[in-house]
Amino acid sequence: MDTRQLKTLLAIQSHGTFAHAADVVGLTPSAVSQQIQALEQELNVTLFDRTHRPPKLTPHGMQVIEMAKDILQRQEDAKASLRGDLVAGKLLLGSVRSSALNLLPRTILQMRETYPKLTISLRVSLSSTLISDVASGRLDAAMVAEHVGFPAALRWTPFLREPLWLIAPRNTESRDPIHLLNTMPYVRFHSQVPLANLIDTELSRIGAVTQDVAQIDTIGSIVTCVRQGLGISVVPHVALQEPEDMNLVRIPFGSPQLTRQIGLVERTGSPRHELTTALHKVLVSLCGEYGVPRTEG
Repeated sequence: MDTRQLKTLLAIQSHGTFAHAADVVGLTPSAVSQQIQALEQELNVTLFDRTHRPPKLTPHGMQVIEMAKDILQRQEDAKASLRGDLVAGKLLLGSVRSSALNLLPRTILQMRETYPKLTISLRVSLSSTLISDVASGRLDAAMVAEHVGFPAALRWTPFLREPLWLIAPRNTESRDPIHLLNTMPYVRFHSQVPLANLIDTELSRIGAVTQDVAQIDTIGSIVTCVRQGLGISVVPHVALQEPEDMNLVRIPFGSPQLTRQIGLVERTGSPRHELTTALHKVLVSLCGEYGVPRTEG
């Protein structure tokens, strides 16, 4: 098995047929077919179901596709390291659909400016999926909230520790959080994520009986609803970055005020450690006073 065979395999997946892949890799269709047959013989698996036209990847073929991507990425990383390009290559990054997601466009732009040889590929998914993908090597790192049980092979490093605010429309007179929670319409963050559980647990602890008017699964939409006067809610600080949010009433939520953490999860001993360290520094700087500097240990 050599990297030429793997590149040919990925070209077939990307372009659909052996003939189109042959044009991309600069071979004849018969040479492409010979490469794939040699790879199948070496691995002792069938990569393509040739009863279909064009041939269709088998489950083993899809498995080898993932392996090929990982091998070729490691090859590029090794070349970059040997050239002295410590922050170069491609970073496969994941993120939960969080209010902190608005940090990533600025982060990626800043990384591009500082490290022009670096490419970042971003995928948004559920935290459980992202953690699994980091553990398996399908992602280099992912931005997720603090969890109870990360696998031992993974390391989670916080970059943001932010307060939670009870927010209310600008004309709200009361500043008593218990009074507001018990009397005003409440827009509930309804989602299977740690932040929603953190908020609901504190509401229960302080004995608040909320007057729910809506249940919404995105923090940005909740802020919009409060801004337009639908009711009150609880959101993290990072969700309140638009100029119009400055007019909202903000009251510390919890006593003492609750905070939540978001960090980068990566494999222990990851070959992408140089890149994730650089990424973490940018994220911390963009988080301002709530950024959590990285400590090695």
